[in-house]
Amino acid sequence: MDVEQLKKSSKKWMSAALRAFSQGPKSYDFAVHHAGIAAEHLLKAYLASLHPALIVEAKDFDSLLHATGHGRHASVPVSRAKTIGLAEAHDRVRKILGNRIPIDQRALRPVANARNGVAHSGIHDVAEVRTVFTTCLRLVDALLTELKIDPAPYWWSYKPLHDRLIEERVKDARIQLESKLVKARGVFEQRYGHLRPSQSELVLAAITRRPPRYAEHAVERPCPACRSTGWLMGGAHIEETEDEHILVLDAHMFACSACGLDVENEEFWELGDLSSEIVLLDASDWEPDPEFLPDDPDEPTIDADWEPDEDLFRGR
Repeated sequence: MDVEQLKKSSKKWMSAALRAFSQGPKSYDFAVHHAGIAAEHLLKAYLASLHPALIVEAKDFDSLLHATGHGRHASVPVSRAKTIGLAEAHDRVRKILGNRIPIDQRALRPVANARNGVAHSGIHDVAEVRTVFTTCLRLVDALLTELKIDPAPYWWSYKPLHDRLIEERVKDARIQLESKLVKARGVFEQRYGHLRPSQSELVLAAITRRPPRYAEHAVERPCPACRSTGWLMGGAHIEETEDEHILVLDAHMFACSACGLDVENEEFWELGDLSSEIVLLDASDWEPDPEFLPDDPDEPTIDADWEPDEDLFRGR
């Protein structure tokens, strides 16, 4: 549960992961497994830097005792304390940092699956290795920034390999995004190109009035492919200053019902300023619901000494 120990452990596992990756396909199972552990330990380091209790299983009382400095009351040693896994650690950090962690739950899932597959059954998908591995690198990059860790000693002699993998991932994401944009424009023309402007306006208004899939929060934005109404979607976090509290959208996907454009993860970040900070609610604009306001002091109230008529309870 020690922050510095978790940082050192993450660096050790990541060095082993990069060494395995550089050795080629025969060592890819070690690469994805070790990179997943490195990411998990750095996620826990961030949580533990806020408070050690944030990395333990909430229902395990002995672990909570150790995490809160009362380990003398625990029935098991600290070495047997139960901590959360990769997915839960990521979820907790995302709730705190929002889009400062560029990997959402859907992007993390292959990482967790690959690491668990190697650990529990010796199985991993070779076709996904590069994607899984670079997802870990991008996640760690963001955490190094939040923890104010110098990236040079963390990546050590593997910094050139790290940079090349990230560069290739960005290039692939741009190509995939451009392909999706071209396809979406073609779909839009095929669907609505034969309609008169007045007709297409009515049809598009009906089609795009709701997000095409569920999201915790959704905000309308012009589609970069067809300029119809599309939807930025994601979670949200609260930002606090001395003067205000605002609810900010953590967008990580964009979808348009008109042309079928659907982007997320690396492709989403290549959309540029489309995902700039969006305020969902400013506390200064909030007005209380009258239904939940305190009672009007001028309204008549029930007399505290009032008692019901007993005859009413005798059926009279």
